[in-house]
Amino acid sequence: MARIKLGMVGGGNDAFIGGVHRIAARIDDRFELVAGALSSTPEKSAASAKDLGIPRSYGSFIEMAQAEASHDNGIEAVSIVTPNHVHAAAAKAFLARGIHVICDKPLTSTMQDAADLEKAVTDSKALFVLTHNY
Repeated sequence: MARIKLGMVGGGNDAFIGGVHRIAARIDDRFELVAGALSSTPEKSAASAKDLGIPRSYGSFIEMAQAEASHDNGIEAVSIVTPNHVHAAAAKAFLARGIHVICDKPLTSTMQDAADLEKAVTDSKALFVLTHNY
């Protein structure tokens, strides 16, 4: 079975939770991590991608969503493992481009973000999946 081409937003070298999600994806053996906007700066993101063997690195999730949606061999799903206040904006960027989203909890930081994200999920043909530790 072909692995799902996965991207990751957040989770660079200095982030604990990204490693946890990468380990889980390897254990599942259903994903191939091929792209990432792994940190808050393009330089840190590129350094993390190089260290982790991720072939495509981006300076922001917006840049990544745009590029991967138009890439011939772009990601099929993205794992969002950023600080909580970034979850909704990142999820909406990928959902708008038809890329499936796997988002760490909590979904949002405000009720307005929750309403906006609900609309983005409803308007998209992509799946939205929320992860839980237990």
